Amino acid sequence: MDTRRIGQIFGWFFIGTFVTSIPARLLFVGGLGATWTDMSFVPGEVSENSMRLGAILEFGVIVANIATAVVIYPLVKRVSATVALGYVTARIMESAFIAFGLVSLISVLSINDALAGATGAEAAALAAQGDSLVSTYEWAFQFGPGLVVGFGNGLMLGYLMYRSGLVPPRMALLGLVGGPLLILSFVLILFGVYENGSGPSALLALPEIAWEASLGIYAAWKGFRPSPIAQPQLAAV
Repeated sequence: MDTRRIGQIFGWFFIGTFVTSIPARLLFVGGLGATWTDMSFVPGEVSENSMRLGAILEFGVIVANIATAVVIYPLVKRVSATVALGYVTARIMESAFIAFGLVSLISVLSINDALAGATGAEAAALAAQGDSLVSTYEWAFQFGPGLVVGFGNGLMLGYLMYRSGLVPPRMALLGLVGGPLLILSFVLILFGVYENGSGPSALLALPEIAWEASLGIYAAWKGFRPSPIAQPQLAAV
């Protein structure tokens, strides 16, 4: 398979991470009757259909995430086998956090069903358990898409794309800038400086979002550019 075709497949999978993750998050927020910055369990406000559809899309994120790394690994390992393997590992780690959060959040449906016949202390305990599950999802989201992505999609993928010349170097610089900013934002959220989804959070995430969106669209449209790493005899050890 030629380099251009590999790039197009990679690009479409990358776009797939956007068209599944954003609607999934919106469905989860709406399904809980919550807000983007205040994810919490409110008894009686859960929309089970929205939660189930969100869960399907969230699983689609996992598939697309891992596919992006698997597709380009044989190519970018010629730049650096270590960094390329690190990118695959980062994608798997990110997906593991997403899966953990997904299972926690879909478990809220069981809590919601149990609340239908509960009263008093039992109802209060179930409500607290539901809120804990939502909090678990939120922190899994922060450690996966909020932290691991900064290392994986930002620093590692940015480095691989910059060194390989598979995409315009100025585009790849967005990843090298966006990754550290996303990591910084995670640290600030962790220490309670601001909430996820707030203005500062969105501002620091913007370069990473611009990097990932531009990379996906460029690769899907044009494929990867001709590069010396496409020649096996020039591969880096």
